[in-house]
Amino acid sequence: MHIAVIGFGPRGLGALEALADTLHGQSATVDIFDPFAHPGAGPNFSPEDSPLCLVNIPLRDIDLGGEHRAGVSQWLGQDANPDEFLPRATLGRYLGDRFAALLEADGLEITHHRRGVSRIDEEGGKWVLRSEDDRFGPYDEVLLTLGQPATAPDDQLARWQDHASKTGADLVPAYPAANLLRAAESWAGQRVAIRGLGLSTFDVLRLLTEGMGGSFEDGQYIPSGREPACILPFSLNGHPPAPKPATGAVDDAYEPTQAETEAFADALARALAGPTETALVMLTDALFPVLLRILHDTGSPDGATEVRQWLEVERDDSGTQEARDPVSALRHVTEMAAGTTPPDAGFAAGQVWRKWQNTLRRGFNPTLTSAETARAFLRFDDGMKRYSYGPPISAARDLLTLIEAGRVDLRIADDPGIGLRKDGWQLIEDDETAHVVAMVDAVLPPPDPERITDTLLRDLMTRGRLTAPGDGLAARTEPDGQLLSQDGTPQPGLTLLGRLALGSVIASDSLHDCFGAASSRWTDGVIQRQSRNREPG
Repeated sequence: MHIAVIGFGPRGLGALEALADTLHGQSATVDIFDPFAHPGAGPNFSPEDSPLCLVNIPLRDIDLGGEHRAGVSQWLGQDANPDEFLPRATLGRYLGDRFAALLEADGLEITHHRRGVSRIDEEGGKWVLRSEDDRFGPYDEVLLTLGQPATAPDDQLARWQDHASKTGADLVPAYPAANLLRAAESWAGQRVAIRGLGLSTFDVLRLLTEGMGGSFEDGQYIPSGREPACILPFSLNGHPPAPKPATGAVDDAYEPTQAETEAFADALARALAGPTETALVMLTDALFPVLLRILHDTGSPDGATEVRQWLEVERDDSGTQEARDPVSALRHVTEMAAGTTPPDAGFAAGQVWRKWQNTLRRGFNPTLTSAETARAFLRFDDGMKRYSYGPPISAARDLLTLIEAGRVDLRIADDPGIGLRKDGWQLIEDDETAHVVAMVDAVLPPPDPERITDTLLRDLMTRGRLTAPGDGLAARTEPDGQLLSQDGTPQPGLTLLGRLALGSVIASDSLHDCFGAASSRWTDGVIQRQSRNREPG
């Protein structure tokens, strides 16, 4: 069979590894189309990236190995620290080695074309790809694993881009890190803002401090003189995400039992099959007894009343329950992550939800559910990310150190007004104002098909080959990744995996999802379609 894979980061690698494991004497010719120089790693895990950009999963929780492949810990060797958060560049080198091994796999012949694709056409039951003046194919199967494609800026960012182009003010994306570091050379002694307070912001903070020669020593920040005088991150709610538990021992306290996980899986199945109005209630009812047990075992003062109230508010208005100021809240969640303060209902719920991510994907992703239920699940999962997708505890502690040193200011972090000045931006919140000379954009755009500017995807949408229900949902796909046309019918052999299918899938930003059941379902679909095509008559 002849296969094309468009975009080739970890998800494309996971798909081809799954295919290689199921060929069993068959053969496949694969053409990869990706301009990036490091197949398997992609730009998010570039081996050339700064070592200050970290994976947000501790090594103890990275499970990417298997029967035929070494896991990351085994690849690193005996000195691997299970509580370490690796540089993304290190993980990129590991993924590069996995790709090199794939090139030697029996039955696969792989060619990497360092170019993009602008159009896909169906011809005689097969697929033809076009790139500028070139034509490739025909292919039996085409898989799109494009990650986050080029996207039109939202209204706020578009205004800022226009402002920067007219005034020369610095407006710089968080990545690539090398570009940010170059721009930051002119920000010494100035005030700089960061749009966003998520995981990328912690990378930016390291780049603007340690990346400029500063250091953290004995709980103090030692400046180099090359860094900004003050950094002002902000977001829609002004609160940084909670760090993950500091060690495996602390994390073990949040481990659900097998029976609890089975009860959650059962509740998930019933929620997906039932009416939207009761879906989240079923999920939080499954969370309730688990949280009560964990909070009791960890000596938390929160009991049944607090847990029920927290879950009820979380269902209806996620992320609105933090009444403390950002710095006090950050200190509190850091103490809970360290295990020095008993957890509250929210922190415990986030850790359990993190541990149930694979169970959530296994239940949600193969199931065709209503758009309304999918939106409810996505909203709840997205709100829980402030706990389940947290940074290393070292990053939270460094942020507190920078705040105490006056190098970071969160007093204007809660959705400030932004004024445009000829020499930068003015941040305004209540009685606080701050002028900044540069703005770093650390917000990842949502996978909204209507805002995508990528030529190939726009063409697929125009011709009805990629469709989306809208209102927060991305491309409609079958469980095996086949794209659904406007009338809801699958397009055999034209498939898409990843965050661009959000709504058809959930929790797709996880690295583990790239090497999990989604790749196996895609492989099973490929094998079944090709077997049917070979049948006589």
